[in-house]
Amino acid sequence: MSSRILVIDDDQSILDLYRLLLESEGYEVFASLLPYEHLADIEALHPDLIILDVKLGEHYGGLLLLQKLKLYRPTKDIPIILCTAAVQTMQEQEETLRQKGIPVIYKPFDVDELLLIIRQFLPSSPLEANM
Repeated sequence: MSSRILVIDDDQSILDLYRLLLESEGYEVFASLLPYEHLADIEALHPDLIILDVKLGEHYGGLLLLQKLKLYRPTKDIPIILCTAAVQTMQEQEETLRQKGIPVIYKPFDVDELLLIIRQFLPSSPLEANM
């Protein structure tokens, strides 16, 4: 059974890229242009990992969603990777986030770096297990 990855980013082309990349690695991908209003909707997807853009629209909605996910008991233990182009804003918080086990990847990201970080959180993808 493949691991489930939820990707939340406000750019459809980025979501398409994630889907192409991650599905080719054997992961099941759920993509959303908008942050979820109700955390129970994320809980219902049972993601094994969340890739979250920090800046959704003109606001830093990704950081707010991150806080909500970590405070909500059913989602607090889901690993989250922040992926953002907001370099200056995030560099100030990056060390604190990393200490909490939340890696930050900056756009444009290196595909190999992203996959390496994903593999640190998830068991081998079905494709790797068959090799």
